[in-house]
Amino acid sequence: MYEIMSADEAIRLIRDGDCICVNSFVGIENPTELHEAIYRRYQKMQSPTHLTIVSSAGFGVWDEEHNAERYIKEGAVDKLICGHFGAMLSTKKLVLEDRFEAYNLPLGCISHAIRAQAGGLPGALSKVGLDIFVDPRREGPGINRISIDDSLVKHVEVDGDEFLYYKLPKITIALIKGTAADRKGNITFDDMFMSGDALSICQAVKANRGKVIVQVDRLVDTPSRPRNAIIPGCLVDAIVVTEPEKRNEAYTALTGSFEIPYKEWHAWSEKIENVSTKPQKNSVTGNIIGKRAAQELRVDDIVNIGIGIPEMVSRYARKCGMLDMVTLTVESGGIGGFPVSGEAFGAMIGAASVYDMANQFDLYDNGGLDICFMGALEVDRYGNINAHRGPGAFAGIGGFANITAKTPTVVFCMTFDAKGLDVTQEKGVVTIRKEGEIPKFVEKVNSVSFSAKRAIENGQKVLYVTERCVFRLTPKGLKLIEVYPGVDMQKDILDRLPFEVEI
Repeated sequence: MYEIMSADEAIRLIRDGDCICVNSFVGIENPTELHEAIYRRYQKMQSPTHLTIVSSAGFGVWDEEHNAERYIKEGAVDKLICGHFGAMLSTKKLVLEDRFEAYNLPLGCISHAIRAQAGGLPGALSKVGLDIFVDPRREGPGINRISIDDSLVKHVEVDGDEFLYYKLPKITIALIKGTAADRKGNITFDDMFMSGDALSICQAVKANRGKVIVQVDRLVDTPSRPRNAIIPGCLVDAIVVTEPEKRNEAYTALTGSFEIPYKEWHAWSEKIENVSTKPQKNSVTGNIIGKRAAQELRVDDIVNIGIGIPEMVSRYARKCGMLDMVTLTVESGGIGGFPVSGEAFGAMIGAASVYDMANQFDLYDNGGLDICFMGALEVDRYGNINAHRGPGAFAGIGGFANITAKTPTVVFCMTFDAKGLDVTQEKGVVTIRKEGEIPKFVEKVNSVSFSAKRAIENGQKVLYVTERCVFRLTPKGLKLIEVYPGVDMQKDILDRLPFEVEI
């Protein structure tokens, strides 16, 4: 039976050595008050300590002085297992200093491994991850020198076919943020942007005889409609009621509490961008790439658009009238709306449906998308992509590996080089005024996020769209298939590549 507790009381349920699973998505829907209570207790008692934290998509708030960042910095955590570290500003730096073990697994594979544990299974099989960095035959999931746990990902064969087997430590504590709890302890997510892995996490924790702690904005007398109760009260141990997070009214568009017709998507997106502390960047190169990439969209396509330059695709899809003819999706579980960027990435404007994250990755892993648009840090002569780890920095693979593993058409949106690139376009003519200092086309990528070999075997169409040209993946490597007006093919492209390409 659940109990109503303060955050400080609820955190006493956590013991040294526990494995905590946090239901959040990059920078949204974090149970911030619970994290702050852990920090207070650790400061006072040096406990809980030796913690392991698991999160499919990470659990930062873009602020290294709040949420979990402080107790991680103080030394309460021994091990992190996350799909994405982007919103965890200090933590991702400490990882590279070998302060604790840290592992990066594909977001969807963590989500599915949590669901497997909820069903009494030790792990989950997946084709996702084969021949990229997480594959133990290549690098494995460890991010730093002390991350040598080889139990998380194994290469296995089943009925003559190869898979990766993802296995998480037994989860013993759930930290969840919901909207409301009724008098039976049932938890709803009505004002939330997503529910993520919430139900699976709770089921896994109870299977492991652990404790479920839920932070909510309010208590209600009237029981929720059964379909709206994401977590049944019988799975909950502690409910912590806190003041609702103050949000600008623009963000009310993301809760799904009122209908937003397609014609209003752009207006709401602008409102959110104007109040975001991480506004969307506009650039000539982004416009060129987004406009060209958007030409690959077809009516009735089911689509995923990554963050960064790929976000420009949706802008041009709207301008050419295609946005209303395709179905956009986002990893957190939203489908049929317009994904937002910046600090609220993972939320959607006007979503038709928002379901559990594991179900979304079922769609991605089985090839249910028609096309995806992804960013890239590096590409090599074979067409392999590094999208998760730069020199001296990393954000993590996120949902990238799941999304690109089986989608029939994959479009990488990237500049030809970076840091100082200056490009103009007038009347369709592209002029390279200054080249960037950092090449993106390299002899060998630093780490493999996308396997060209696998893509060829799967029969996927793969394009690399830049601000000056387009390449296509072939069994021999890259083929130059398009050069934009104003671009000198020899001087601006071929002479700047460290390898030969087919023309």
